[in-house]
Amino acid sequence: MLLIHNGLVLTCNDKDQVIPGGAVLLDEDKILAVDSSDELKSRYPGAERLDARGKVVMPGLINAHMHLYSTFARGMDLKTSEPPADFLEILEKLWWRLDNSLVEPEDIYYSALYAIIEGIQNGTTTIFDHHASFGLIDGSLDIIKEAAVRAGIRASLCFETSDRHGEEASRASLEENVNFIENIKPEQKSYLQGMFGLHASFTLEDSTLKEIGRLAAELEVPCHLHVAEGRADVSDSQRRGYKNIGERLDRFNIWQPDTLAVHGVHLTREEYRMLAERDCLLVNNPESNMSNAVGAADLPEAAETGLALALGTDGYTTDMFESLKVAALLPAHQAGDPRLGGELARRMLFETNGRLACRSFGKKLGSLEVGAGADLIIVDYQAPTPLTSDNYFYHILMGMSGSRVDTTIVRGEILMENREVKILDHEKFTEECQLQARSFWQRF
Repeated sequence: MLLIHNGLVLTCNDKDQVIPGGAVLLDEDKILAVDSSDELKSRYPGAERLDARGKVVMPGLINAHMHLYSTFARGMDLKTSEPPADFLEILEKLWWRLDNSLVEPEDIYYSALYAIIEGIQNGTTTIFDHHASFGLIDGSLDIIKEAAVRAGIRASLCFETSDRHGEEASRASLEENVNFIENIKPEQKSYLQGMFGLHASFTLEDSTLKEIGRLAAELEVPCHLHVAEGRADVSDSQRRGYKNIGERLDRFNIWQPDTLAVHGVHLTREEYRMLAERDCLLVNNPESNMSNAVGAADLPEAAETGLALALGTDGYTTDMFESLKVAALLPAHQAGDPRLGGELARRMLFETNGRLACRSFGKKLGSLEVGAGADLIIVDYQAPTPLTSDNYFYHILMGMSGSRVDTTIVRGEILMENREVKILDHEKFTEECQLQARSFWQRF
């Protein structure tokens, strides 16, 4: 048993309980108790102890949409005469070339493990990843699984099925999803899961969507796909004779329960309502949307329909604190109304993301309470003003960041302590990662 004590505990539970001088008792992948330090130290005198004095103890963060394979794009020369001028050119000049250039297992492994470790350094304990490597499809998800298991995080993985590289690659991407999902062992399912991945509807034919819908229903898994990120996605569905993207994907049974509809920038209120009725989630990635200049989803309107809103990073960053800040600011800026944003962002990261993880891994996550999974972080933050159950979110929003995370624990295992990564030689690994990135850049 491990007792984290003397911390300011933010439970993020249903009561938003805050415990000054609090403690959390872990036994493997389970929280046994959350109470005052004095109480738990007296009840469990033999437990191993970790002193969090002067720091905040809170649940580990959950990233609802990530692209681990994007790591090697950081600082990379696109080798084009002109930079991308719009979203389609960003896909064509960067991402589709990049995923087609991932041909070595080491490309996938190092890019995934580096981003996972950086996430751990920023307090992320669970990642829902969306992978593409059309240069190496078969077995690619197992390579990412190896990285995730080595790092010790919880991960939901999928391969983005697409018809853009032809029939053979499309079929291989379908099979990669099926093979990975079917081969997850029962004992792994509390930390490893699979969804059925799709790129976006404008790169998928109706016949492929029909097959995905059939397979996802048969396997009883949600889908994970980009939806209406750019206007090209909308116009493509209309050219095919559908009213909108929502109707097209609904026709082929893509809207499985818990499906992650990522971005949703150009969805209508009617489509938001459809997603809510199908028990799907809209995943907001504010920094990525701003960087790609595609616009911003109308989150207040989406929330009014009852649609669950989650928060991801889309590979733009590995720091969920950073994504949270922008998610809180953008709706207010967009609408010219300072009342918008904060509460939406809080619910995305600290409610919906937790529910998503709970339903995916069969464990209460995103909250420090008895019976929940043993995922938590210790943040080096001393509040300059009183921190209470009424205002803790604004201390997180205005005062915390990934660089302040001191300790990260997943499934009861300490992955980082005092900013030192415990799972590998971080300096040596980074050097190896850079060498692999150089090799990849030469092939890009």
